[in-house]
Amino acid sequence: MKTFFRLLSLSKPYHHYVPEYIVYVILYTVFGLLNFTLLIPLLNALFDIEKHEVVSQLPDFSFTAKYFIDLFYYNINELLIKYNGNKFAVLVYVCTVLFITIILKNLFGYLSQRTLTRVRVSMVRRMREKVFYQYSHQSLGFFHNERKGDLLSVVSSDVVEVENSVITSMQTILRDPLVIISTFVALFNISRELTFFAILFFPISGLLLSSVSKKLKKQSTVSHGLLGKILNISEETLSGIRIIKAFNAESFINSKFSEDNQAYADNIKSMQNRREAASPVSEILGVMVVIVIMLYGGNLILSGSNALTASTFIAYLGFFFQILAPAKSMGTAITALPKGLAAGERLLRIMDAPNPISDKENAAALAGFEKNIEFSNVTFAYNEKPVLKNVQLTIDKGRMVALVGKSGAGKSTMADLIPRFYDVTGGAILVDGKDIRDVKMHDLRAQIGMVSQEAILFNDTVFNNIAFGQPDANREEVIKAAKIANAHEFIAQLENGYDTPIGDRGMKLSGGQRQRLTIARAIFKNPPILILDEATSALDTESEKLVQDALDRLMENRTTIVIAHRLSTIQHANEIIVMDQGEIKERGTHDELITKDGIYRKLVEMQEFK
Repeated sequence: MKTFFRLLSLSKPYHHYVPEYIVYVILYTVFGLLNFTLLIPLLNALFDIEKHEVVSQLPDFSFTAKYFIDLFYYNINELLIKYNGNKFAVLVYVCTVLFITIILKNLFGYLSQRTLTRVRVSMVRRMREKVFYQYSHQSLGFFHNERKGDLLSVVSSDVVEVENSVITSMQTILRDPLVIISTFVALFNISRELTFFAILFFPISGLLLSSVSKKLKKQSTVSHGLLGKILNISEETLSGIRIIKAFNAESFINSKFSEDNQAYADNIKSMQNRREAASPVSEILGVMVVIVIMLYGGNLILSGSNALTASTFIAYLGFFFQILAPAKSMGTAITALPKGLAAGERLLRIMDAPNPISDKENAAALAGFEKNIEFSNVTFAYNEKPVLKNVQLTIDKGRMVALVGKSGAGKSTMADLIPRFYDVTGGAILVDGKDIRDVKMHDLRAQIGMVSQEAILFNDTVFNNIAFGQPDANREEVIKAAKIANAHEFIAQLENGYDTPIGDRGMKLSGGQRQRLTIARAIFKNPPILILDEATSALDTESEKLVQDALDRLMENRTTIVIAHRLSTIQHANEIIVMDQGEIKERGTHDELITKDGIYRKLVEMQEFK
C-alpha cells in the first residue's frame, strides 16, 4: 500500500477539500439512513397504526437521534388527534418527510462528488506536470535508457489509469466504509441475529477479490510494456514514413504493429474479464445472504414472534440492500486498484528518477563569458565504456576551434559536455577558470548557442521557433536575426509570413530552410559561445552555400566550437583538433596539419571532408 499512499500524498496541496467532503458524506449517510428508517412508520401508517410509539409531549431539544425520533412520533400523534385518527394524514406527513430526506441525501451526495471532482482534476493535473517536469529537466543519459513509447505511455495512459482506479478509490475509502458501518449499527439495533448472517458475506467476498487483484496487477505490468511498444512503433512510423514507403516496408511495419496490438488486446480482454467477474460474484454472494435473511426473518414473523414485526423486517431489508451498493463499489475498486497501482509505480519511478545533472546548493552565478573554456584532463565514460581520455584543451574567447575525426572519436561528446548535457567522470571543464559544475546551469547555458546537424524545430509558427523560449520577443529583432541567417526572403514568401505554422518538426519547409531557421534562432539568442555540430553535412550544395554564409555571419566575434565533415566549414579555424578513440592526436591550423602528413591529411585525402 506504500504506492497507494504515495499517490494520495499528491493531494496535499488540496487537503482543505477533505473536511468539506467528509461533512457532505456524513450528511449523505445520515439522510440515507433516514430514508429507510421512515419505512417503519410509513408501513405502520398503512397497516398497523395502532402499534406506533406514542409521544404526547414535545421533547426537549438535544442533538441526538432520540430527539428527532421522538419529535417525529410527536408530530404523528398530533396529526392523529387533529384528524381524528385519519391514517391518510399520517401517510401524507411521512411521505413528505421521506421526500425531503431523499432530496437532501441526493443534494449532499452531489456536493460530495463535486468536491471529489475538484481534488481529482487537480491531482491528475499535478501528476502530469510532475512527470513532464521530469522529462524536461532530466539529463540526456536518462533518455538513452528509456523507450520513447514507454515515456509517452506514462504521461498519457498511466495517468488516466491512476485517475480511474487509485483516485476513484478515495471515494471508496472516505464514503463507503462510513455508509457500511453506520448501516450496520442500524441493523444491529433492529436485529442482532439477522446481522450476524450479513457479516459472513464480507470475508468470503474479500478472499475472492484478493485472489483476482493479484493476477490483475501482474497482467497490468505486461499491458504497460505492450502499450509502450505500440506507441513506440507508432512514433517511429510517423517519423520514418518516407523510409517505410521508399523500402516498400508497409506490410512489414503493419505486421509488426498488428502483432503487438493483438497481444495488447488479448491482455486487456483477459484483465477486463477478470475485473468484470468481481462485480457479479459480489452481487451473487450478497443476494445469497439476503435470501438467508429473508428465510430466517420471515420464519420469525410467521411464527408470531415478537422479536420482529413485518414493518421492521422490511426496513431491515431496505437497510441491508443499502449496504450492497457500497460493498459492490468497494469490490470493484479493489479489483481495479492493482492496475492503477502498477501504473502508479511507473509514474513514481519517473518522478523519483534521480537527475545527476543539477545545480549545487551554493552554485555561483555566471554573469558572462570573458576569457576561455578549458578542458582540464577531462575523462568521460558512458555505461563504463571510455569515450574521452585525458583531454587537455584551451579555447580562448573569440577563437574558432574545429573538432575532427572519424565517427565515434568523441567529437560530439566534447561538445555535449560544455553545456553540461553530461558531467565529466574525471577532470573538469572550466569557463573563465570556474568549474562548470560549480556555476548555475541556467547561467552557463545562457552563454551557449547550438546549431546541430538535425534541424530541430517545433510545431509552431516561424516567429515562435526563432524566438524560442522568449514569449515577449521583439518582432524587429526576430526579423533582423532571420535576415542575418538568410531566412527572411523565404519566410516573407510563406502564406502568413512569420506567423505561418511550419508543421511537425518543420516538415512544411525544405532542409535548407529548416537549418536557416535554427541559425536564426541561435543569432536571436546572441550567445558569446557557439557550438556547431555538423550543421551543413546534410544539405545540398546550393543550400549549403546559403547556410554556410549564414554561419559565417553567426560566428563573427564569437567563441566557436565546430564539428564538421566538410573542409569548407573548418579550414579557416584558428585551431583544428584531431580526435581518435577519445584522445587528441593532432592539433594545429589546416596548413600545419596538412604539412605534418598525419591523421588529418589522411582524412582529407580519403575524402572524409569534401
